[in-house]
Amino acid sequence: MLGPGDDAAVVAAPDGRVVASTDLLVEGRHFRRDWSTANDVGHKAAARGMSDIAAMGAVPTALLVGFATPGTLPVQWVQDLVSGLREECGAIGAAVVGGDVTAADGITVAVTALGDLQQREPVTLGGARVGDVVAVCGRLGWAAAGFAVLGRGFRSPVHVVNAHRRPEPPYADGPGAAVLGATAMTDVSDGLVADLGHLADASGVRIEVRSAALDVPAKLREVGAALNVDPLTWVLTGGDDYALAATFPRGTDLPAQWRIVGAVIEGDGVRVDGRRWPQGGHEHFR
Repeated sequence: MLGPGDDAAVVAAPDGRVVASTDLLVEGRHFRRDWSTANDVGHKAAARGMSDIAAMGAVPTALLVGFATPGTLPVQWVQDLVSGLREECGAIGAAVVGGDVTAADGITVAVTALGDLQQREPVTLGGARVGDVVAVCGRLGWAAAGFAVLGRGFRSPVHVVNAHRRPEPPYADGPGAAVLGATAMTDVSDGLVADLGHLADASGVRIEVRSAALDVPAKLREVGAALNVDPLTWVLTGGDDYALAATFPRGTDLPAQWRIVGAVIEGDGVRVDGRRWPQGGHEHFR
């Protein structure tokens, strides 16, 4: 209702509730300027925040952006960053409504995303029930493969590398899952096994994943063969794709974009083909 330029923005909340999430991108930890353009960083910053909103079953509506930078950073880089933020928001009808800037020794982008539940209840981590199926929507393993490629000094295959630079979260499928009756949901930011582990812990259940049900595209197999890496490792432990993982009552008629990959059973933690998967996934302070 009131955007940038005043002391604060005014955002409508027709539902009476606001879903909110904050995310940080720090240069050298979440992005590198020699790997990603400023426009890429803008897209990624917006996507990380809005993916969290979608994972609650809500529709992203607005972003607040905090930006810290050295004074020597070229103005064009900042303009391209803002363009990326606006483009990612504009694609789904959200907007950048305000923020703040400050001088700092390095670049940090802090995004607060807001969303609307549209009269639905939020889909939390803690609602999975024994007997539910586990399904995923969106890409898995692509960003991790792209990171591995860039880390070896290569810039291709371009589709794999771009997956690290600019994720493509399935925003609409978060609210869609809520309408379908999802009992629990999360976005895959730290890795499928790690994020399903959070869901399992919050729900007090065990998640059983079938590796044969996971999609390992031919392109990831090619990159894995070239780098001598089992691509299933990227699919199970790679973050930054911002796919959605959700649990649904058994028998739910799921759209084609949702792939059933496992089940909710009694117990705790996550198992892949009945076994604990080796430690993996992103840990912020490791």
